[in-house]
Amino acid sequence: MSTILVFAETSPSGEVRESAAGLLGLAAKLGEPAAVIATAPGASSGAVARLGELGAATVAVGESDRAAGGAGANGALVGAAETEAVVAAVEALSPAAVLLPNSSTGREIAGRVAARLRVPVAVDLVDATVEGERITGIHSVFGGAYTTESVVDGGPFVATVRLGAIEDRAAAASPATHELTLPGDALGPTVTAAAPVAKTSSRPELQGAPIVVSGGRGLGSKENFELVGQLADALGAALGASRAAVDAGYVEPSAQVGQTGTTVAPQLYVAVGISGAIQHRAGMQTAKTIVAINTDRDAPLFEIADFGIVGDLFTVVPQLIDEIGKRK
Repeated sequence: MSTILVFAETSPSGEVRESAAGLLGLAAKLGEPAAVIATAPGASSGAVARLGELGAATVAVGESDRAAGGAGANGALVGAAETEAVVAAVEALSPAAVLLPNSSTGREIAGRVAARLRVPVAVDLVDATVEGERITGIHSVFGGAYTTESVVDGGPFVATVRLGAIEDRAAAASPATHELTLPGDALGPTVTAAAPVAKTSSRPELQGAPIVVSGGRGLGSKENFELVGQLADALGAALGASRAAVDAGYVEPSAQVGQTGTTVAPQLYVAVGISGAIQHRAGMQTAKTIVAINTDRDAPLFEIADFGIVGDLFTVVPQLIDEIGKRK
């Protein structure tokens, strides 16, 4: 069985990010899952144990002062230590594929890794299949209107995977640890200062959240948009928005879902007062279950919704919040 290598993102404190679960689930579907991490010296033990729980049979560890959380991280080229760790893991484990999260960090590292390995990158997979030794990536494109496939001839199959798109999970394992040797210095432009952004909400982050509640122009004002937040809180969901709502100033730009915003693939997507322009649908159409609430029965979003509620959102949403509260 071929080794499938997963790059596991870690936080500055060394914790494995949630994206690793889906990546290892897909890896187990394609072969034997292995993971690679780049951490600050002495910060890898907890991450290795967690990756074993998520199904990694092998964990390649690259400790570097320039990895996230390291003393020299502020002077490192963005993604340099992580890139070196992935390349070193490829040389050590000879995987058939390298999977990375389709996050800003994952895409950055994927491009650097592909350049080093001289192979192309398959971007934003929603699934993958294997037949013999040939791995085929599956993409959802043009707002979900088409499904396309990609393959690579020669070298490992390097791909980024859409966060939240993979439901498969790997069985827990007791991972073997492989120590990697990373270069001490990073070349090129460097980060000279970095500071964490203070989290102002207890809600889940939008990308990768299992439940997302989004609001659109139909809310009418920033004050009314709080109703969407209340529904999100009742469901334990992340808060999203259409571009129209963001442009109108109802919510911060970081909440935008769509072609020019964040792409999500949650288990449940609730759209409140969103008509469903193609640019918005491009960012959420792969959600497993879509619920749309709109007064316009001809709203485009109803064409792809699993459940549609034609009604006044200011009547429907409070009723939903009340009913959810009763059932908790």
